Amino acid sequence: MKNEVKDKSNRSSFGLKLMEFRCPFAILYFHFLVLWGLLTGVQGICRDGCPIFSPPGAPSKHTAFIATSFGNSLLRENSEHENVFFPQSKGFSAPTTTSPHSWRLPTLRMASVDEVDDNSKKKDNSKLEVVVLGLSHHNANVNLREKMAVPEEEWNTVSSELCKLDSISEAAVLSTCNRFELYVAGKSKYECIRDALNYLHNRVNSKGNDISLSDLKSGIFMLDGEDAIWHLMRVTAGLDSLVVGEGQILSQVKRAYERGIDVANGGCAGKVISRLFNSAITGGKRARSETGISRGAVSVSSAAAEFTSLVLEQRDIGDLASAGIVLLGAGKMARLLLIHLKSLGVQEVTVINRTPERAQELCTEFPEMTINIKGMDTIWETIRDADVVFPSTKSNVTLIDPEPLQNALKGRVKQTPLIFMDISVPRNVHPDCESDNVKCYNVDHLKAVVEKNTAKRKYEMKLAENILKEEMEKYLLWSISLDAVPTIAKLQEKAELLRAEEVQKAVKKLSNASPAEIEAVDRLSKGIVAKLLHGPMNHLRQQKESIAARTAISQLQQAFNL
Repeated sequence: MKNEVKDKSNRSSFGLKLMEFRCPFAILYFHFLVLWGLLTGVQGICRDGCPIFSPPGAPSKHTAFIATSFGNSLLRENSEHENVFFPQSKGFSAPTTTSPHSWRLPTLRMASVDEVDDNSKKKDNSKLEVVVLGLSHHNANVNLREKMAVPEEEWNTVSSELCKLDSISEAAVLSTCNRFELYVAGKSKYECIRDALNYLHNRVNSKGNDISLSDLKSGIFMLDGEDAIWHLMRVTAGLDSLVVGEGQILSQVKRAYERGIDVANGGCAGKVISRLFNSAITGGKRARSETGISRGAVSVSSAAAEFTSLVLEQRDIGDLASAGIVLLGAGKMARLLLIHLKSLGVQEVTVINRTPERAQELCTEFPEMTINIKGMDTIWETIRDADVVFPSTKSNVTLIDPEPLQNALKGRVKQTPLIFMDISVPRNVHPDCESDNVKCYNVDHLKAVVEKNTAKRKYEMKLAENILKEEMEKYLLWSISLDAVPTIAKLQEKAELLRAEEVQKAVKKLSNASPAEIEAVDRLSKGIVAKLLHGPMNHLRQQKESIAARTAISQLQQAFNL
């Protein structure tokens, strides 16, 4: 019996001596137990759910488990380890049933995590917010739209000027005959809207206009966040077009995207705006290929041809097939017009263009039609003898003005009024040209044809919107992943800082430890930290829905005070 007591006493004495002389293996064993207890507790937390992925303040059996595993005395008596184990977040503390004390992780100084922005000139940790400002046939008349219109060759000039503003990091421009839209991204949507509005106001008035800021605001629409994303999705699919399902808008959005990513020539669509346009283009393609939204759809050109045919019938002028038709311009719109005029029985037209080579290309493309080519020097005499004129040029100024037009019409033989169907934006025909013998129409007059087209496509629109929702969800998941990357990086930095501090404390106690033993402690701590972080980080990466991903990121940030 005495020998047993003596033996126990010797073992106890040996243990005390080991601690007294700070034996490296004893200290290593002690720290291993501490870290193993933490690993075991947190693994259970990640497995069963805990404050990391639960609302702050929610009770957790694992919190009590960790406190019990380490022992209250360790936290009370060892000042070096006090307040280490529990993240500081609002409402989060250890249960009072375990200890009267509450534990929290001290606030640590964190290194900044740069969010990479490929094409943007500004770099910031903050997530960029997407905003769209614009005018369309829904909320602004053609008079205002033509003043705001930007030629395609100037899209990058405008976006570059916008990106020089402190609030705007990325920008892209989309300007067509029916809409003018700016897509911008910045840290604050409010600052983006304010600065973009001021820019537009200054730009439009620098051209000799006199539009007040309040008048501009009343005619412009502003959307941000998911509303802005959804708007571009619908625009690209043709669901927001004057003629639902028309295909021209998809190619126009593609050109806006291509110009935006052309950094060498001033493109300022960084990773956020370019990804948004890419997703919208994918949605637009799918909507057209997987639904009937584009089958039998008409373009602005075809709507203009159909509308003009109705006007001629209502005014008892005759039918379009027998009318004297003049096309002013030989570009893409003129080509589309010829396609639809041909389908309505038109056999002969006259094309007026500055360069005869472009007009000659139309003759080659439509050999079954008689196309008379004339230069701009014959414009007034050609118009004088016409029944219908379709202006469709990219001119920024009016080509048909009241005074020269009335002078030309003095020699007009026909008694019927001259019809102008102006599908250009800005308009080629001055609004004051309207008179008893001249009737002027523009794209805003195509409502009757458009309503008829929209009614036929309501079912297909719903199918197309379902596809767009899928593409929007993919974009949102990608966008949220931009938040996950810096969150994971900050969590790793915070864990590494805490690990390094604890290893430093342990090394001070291992005065007799060899470099190999110290390295073993360091490797052990790194391995445990990596395993601890695997659960939370893997949870973030596995989210397949935008709402769940956003919630997981928010909870992780709150739990670890990131």
